[in-house]
Amino acid sequence: MAVTNQPRSYAPSEFQTGLCDFCDDCGTCCYGLWCYVCLGCTIASDMNECCMCGLSSSIRSVYRTKYNIRGSLCNDFMTYMCCPVCATCQLKRDIDRRKEQGIF
Repeated sequence: MAVTNQPRSYAPSEFQTGLCDFCDDCGTCCYGLWCYVCLGCTIASDMNECCMCGLSSSIRSVYRTKYNIRGSLCNDFMTYMCCPVCATCQLKRDIDRRKEQGIF
């Protein structure tokens, strides 16, 4: 089987929105507040992962690693422990923006 796509390398970056940038995408914010579990499943689906993985700090770590976003496992864990809805909404906003940019 021939390799048709080369792996991409990204310069170290940050998430494209802040943790509490709710007004950047009110739809995602409302989705996270009223149907948090569904939002987690949507994220997992976007990343081709099991639905059970969508609401864990590990999916954030996988995403950060894939797109070379600065951070650490400890930071991911603490972000999800302190504000899981904010962290989940931030991840979904970033996924949506990367889809719009054609880099997801």
